[in-house]
Amino acid sequence: MRRPPTDPSLPLNRLPLPISFLAPMALVVLLLGGCANLAPPYERPAPAVPVAGAPMPATDPAALARADFFTDRRLDAVVDLALANNRDLRVTALNVGRARAQVRLADAAALPNVGATASASRSNAGSQVSVGLALSAFELDLFGRVRNESEAATQNYLANVAGRTSTLISLVAETANAWLTLAADLERQRITQESFETRQQSFALDQRRHGLGAITGLALAQSQSLVDSARLELAVVATQIEQDRNALTLLLGVALPDDLAPRSDENLAEPSRLIDLPAGVPSELLQRRPDVVQAEHTLQASVANIGVARAAFFPRISLTGSAGSASTALSGLFKAGTGSWSFGPTVSLPLFDGGANAANLETARLDREVALAQYDRTVQVAFREVADALAVRARITERLAAQQALVDTAARQLRLADAQHRAGSTGMLEVLDAQRSLYAAQQALISLRLAEQANRLELYKVLGGGWKT
Repeated sequence: MRRPPTDPSLPLNRLPLPISFLAPMALVVLLLGGCANLAPPYERPAPAVPVAGAPMPATDPAALARADFFTDRRLDAVVDLALANNRDLRVTALNVGRARAQVRLADAAALPNVGATASASRSNAGSQVSVGLALSAFELDLFGRVRNESEAATQNYLANVAGRTSTLISLVAETANAWLTLAADLERQRITQESFETRQQSFALDQRRHGLGAITGLALAQSQSLVDSARLELAVVATQIEQDRNALTLLLGVALPDDLAPRSDENLAEPSRLIDLPAGVPSELLQRRPDVVQAEHTLQASVANIGVARAAFFPRISLTGSAGSASTALSGLFKAGTGSWSFGPTVSLPLFDGGANAANLETARLDREVALAQYDRTVQVAFREVADALAVRARITERLAAQQALVDTAARQLRLADAQHRAGSTGMLEVLDAQRSLYAAQQALISLRLAEQANRLELYKVLGGGWKT
């Protein structure tokens, strides 16, 4: 910083810029400012979950990078599109920026507000020219009011940051779920189309057999009902696919590019979709989930607000001062004897406010209790979500194996029923039942595969973005 030029011929109290006034004032500020803090000490609450229910012993968790979680290039690129264009995420980012500005505003109250002044006037009594510096009502933070307001603003900002992280993780999971749902419905459409074509072929054969008198009209009508049923299911799944694309477009903020769309000739059983996750979960992850972090920062802000409310019962001391030079002529503005200064404190002591300060303090204390209850609730919800996701994970592989076996059995049953029907040893009803069983088993397998993928995404979400041990 450049120092102002000085004239050694002038004593200190005659300097053009009033250093003799500003220096002792700054010393007073340093000595008196921030002597007390009336906010209660903050201690992190114990997690409101049963210790015995912790998923595994304590470890050292760290966030699992999204690039390490998704291994499918298209899926990862789709998530990138959502992070770049989703409007909900943009709103949370703007809220973070606003909270950051509020922190700067609160911090500014702890610094002196010094401004330059200049004036010139002319009257029948003569002319007057003056310049100077003015300190406007700088509060000595003797009881921590300004400091606690700054702390509350900082904690609200950190809560907004954690909220944005929570929104981001949820967006990642929702986008991946929407993409995988579209993939599952495309596979359903493929299976339904194959079933429709097979039933059409069988119906054409049955028409020839009915013309030859080999089957009855009832059997032919039953065969036609299968074709009509498959045609209806094709229309239903086509509608669902359009809705899937619309939901994905809303999450992405843009249309899904064709090169990033899933294909109908692939299934969700491919291991390249998502990496597998370990079965154990460190219990500390409950406290590093963004929503838990957000709730804790909100609690800390409420504690700081108690300090603000308590400080209102004590005197507020503000410093006001000015220093400069005045002259009847511009040429003599900085000559010896033209300097002037004023300095004085202002004390404001609450005597009677109708109970407003007491009500504000009670409100701040209740806000802290509410924030504490919300923090406990957030931790409990986090614990349940993790426990539920792990419970699903523990049996999902066994369920997939059983469902795949059921599909294989239904396919074999259909082949046997069709062969016996062609040989004339069984009726059409057995073939219809076998076709319905196989189709239902195939649809259930697709749903279960989607549920397995959704469970991995749910674990990624409820664990705050995955983990590494």
